[in-house]
Amino acid sequence: MTDKMTFSGHDTFHCRLFWLKKGFDYVSTRERFKDDSGVTLGVGRNMVNSIRFWLKAFGISNEQNDINPLFKKLFSNNGWDPYLENEATLYLLHYKLCAENHATIYNLIFREFRKVKPEFSREQFVAYVRSLDSSQNTKILEKDFSVFTRTYGVGKEKNKEDNYSGLMTELSFLREIGLNQQKQKLYRVENPAQDNIPWEVILYAILSNPNYGDSISFNSLYSDKRGVGNIFCFDKDKLEDKLVEITENRNDITYNSEAGIKELQLKKRISPLEILNVFYEK
Repeated sequence: MTDKMTFSGHDTFHCRLFWLKKGFDYVSTRERFKDDSGVTLGVGRNMVNSIRFWLKAFGISNEQNDINPLFKKLFSNNGWDPYLENEATLYLLHYKLCAENHATIYNLIFREFRKVKPEFSREQFVAYVRSLDSSQNTKILEKDFSVFTRTYGVGKEKNKEDNYSGLMTELSFLREIGLNQQKQKLYRVENPAQDNIPWEVILYAILSNPNYGDSISFNSLYSDKRGVGNIFCFDKDKLEDKLVEITENRNDITYNSEAGIKELQLKKRISPLEILNVFYEK
């Protein structure tokens, strides 16, 4: 693995339900994060840095506080889904968190580690990362893993109404499956609801990938670092079903699976945001 890996930055806080909207509103005023930002944000001072981190991790804003156009459409007060009421928005956020790779653990687990270790413990994750880069600090990796499990998992004390529950819990990507022989908690990453992901979200993710041209091979869609197959944990047949569904709804896109060559073909340049605009305006 050649990419630089980045861990920590969240001050051990997983992203709370309304933090992204709070942070979006804050940076929309062109305010910079500072010591007293917590007063405006309505959080403790130690959570301010965490909100700033999560805005970058999801690709909502950058170091200059420039806001990604997607999130202007989503999180403005009159936007598509400012309060995360549509499950499709969670799938979009999941895609952005993995594709941005500002927080390495998410892309790494969904793209790579879950295939190496279908069932894994925190200790196995730490060992895996250190096998890639021995300079990584064990304690930092353990904290990052804890934040990952709280973001995607469901603890016994959590429920959907709890503001402290994981932002991605409803997607059911992470399952705690018991203990190994060393009495360490074991987890599995999977997607039991692959059919539920709107084809528009899949197409947005494909069109947003700067590495793709007008013809995109199935293998790239399934296996690439930012490929929808990896990020959404698609089985090959389910991904193919989604590609067919896209072509059934778009006459400017075809899916060719003849002669053993499978590829998605775009007949023209398509705006990713326009795809979502039509979806959310239904």
